[in-house]
Amino acid sequence: MGYTVKEVLQFIEENDVKFIKLVFFDVFGIKKNVSIIADELEETFEQGVYLNASHIAGFGEHSNLLLFPDPNTLKILPWRPQQGRVVRFICDIKTMDKKPFEGDVRAVLKNAVGEANKMGYKCHIGLSCQFYLFKADEDGNPTHIPYDRAGFLDVAPFDKGENVRRQICLTLEQMDILPQSSHHESGPGQNQIDFKYSDALTAADDFVLFKTVVKTIASHCGLFASFAPKPLAGECGSNMRINISCTKNKLNVFRRVNKNITEDSSNFMAGLLKNLPDTTAFFNSMSSSYARFIDGVSSKTLSWDYDNSRSIVSLNACDTNRARIQLNSPDPSCNPYLAFALLIYAGLDGIKSHASLGEISGEVPSSLAYAVERAGDSNFLKRVLPPLVYKNYINSKADLISRSDQSAEIRRQIEDRYFQIL
Repeated sequence: MGYTVKEVLQFIEENDVKFIKLVFFDVFGIKKNVSIIADELEETFEQGVYLNASHIAGFGEHSNLLLFPDPNTLKILPWRPQQGRVVRFICDIKTMDKKPFEGDVRAVLKNAVGEANKMGYKCHIGLSCQFYLFKADEDGNPTHIPYDRAGFLDVAPFDKGENVRRQICLTLEQMDILPQSSHHESGPGQNQIDFKYSDALTAADDFVLFKTVVKTIASHCGLFASFAPKPLAGECGSNMRINISCTKNKLNVFRRVNKNITEDSSNFMAGLLKNLPDTTAFFNSMSSSYARFIDGVSSKTLSWDYDNSRSIVSLNACDTNRARIQLNSPDPSCNPYLAFALLIYAGLDGIKSHASLGEISGEVPSSLAYAVERAGDSNFLKRVLPPLVYKNYINSKADLISRSDQSAEIRRQIEDRYFQIL
C-alpha cells in the first residue's frame, strides 16, 4: 500500500506511535538503524536524519550522510508494546546536499527495475527461503544444537518448529507480508517459508523484514535463528530460491506459445546463465556458501531444465501468466537488493544481446575466492553497478578472504560472527 507523508503523520498520531526506527543497509545487506521519537518524524521527512557512516561496510570515505524515510515502507512492529508503539521505515540514503548516495544498495535495485520498465518489462519476484532454528543457552546466547531432529516434511511432535513457523507466518500477515506455505526442511532444525510474488523492490524489502521477524519470534521462543548458508557441517545447507516472473504488454514472457518457449524467455535465461559466473559472489557471499553445492542443492553446471530444482535455472513454462524462472543457486547470505538487481540486469542483458542458450557452457565458481576474482574482472558488473558499490563490495570480500586465510582460528571467528548476524 502506498502512503503519502501526510497520511503517515496522521497514522502516527492516531495509533499512539512514540518511536521510529529508520532502517538502511550496508553493502552486504546487513541491516542498520537509527531511532528517533515520533515528534521528529515530520522534520525528518523534510530534512533527513544525520548519519555518521564512517564505520558502515562499503560506504567508503563517505562519512556524513542523510537518511530519508520512505513513507511506503511504514510497518508497525507488532511484537513491541501496544502503548507507545514502534514503527519502522526503510530509508533512502542521500549526501549532505540531498543528492542520491551512490552506495545506497536499495537505489541499485530501483535503477534495475527502472531499466526493465524502460524496455517494457515488469518484473515480479517470489522467494523460497530456508533457515535453521537452534537452541539458546541459559543466558540466551546461540548454540549449534538444532531445535529438533526432524527431516523433510516431517510433522509434530517430531517437527518442533511447527508452532514457531505458525507464529512467524501470523506475524508476517499482521505486517501485510503474505507467506504462501511453510514446512520442515531436510536438515535438523531446518525450516522453509515460501512467499507470494510481489514487485522486486517490495520483495527485497519484505525479505529483510522477514529475517527480522524470524529472529525475533525465535528469540521470544527461547531459540536462535540463523540464515547462514551452511551452519552445520555434514548437514544440508540453506538456500534461497529466487522465482522471477516478467510481463510485457500484460503477457508473461516466460509462458509457452504453441508448446514452445518464447524468444524473450530463451534470451533472458541465456543472459542469466552467461553472467552467473561473474555475479555468483553476490548470490553466494560467504565461504560456506560454496559447500552447499557439494550438498547437491543445485548443479554447478551452467544449465537449465524444465521444473527441476537441481538445475541452476529452472523454467516453469506453463501456458498462463503463472510461468516463471527459478534461480536455484542463491543462499540467504546474499544482499537481496543487489541480488535481485543483478538477476534483472543479467536477464535484460540476454534480451538486448539476443544471447543463445546453445552457446552457454561452464560452471559457477567453486569457491568464494574464485567468485570474487571473477567479479573483479567483470565488465558486466562494472557496467551495471555504481562504481562505489562495485569497488567496495569486491574489496571488502577480498579482505575477508585474506583474513580467513591467515589461520583456522580467524576463519572460525569470521564464520561464527556471520552465523549470528545473518
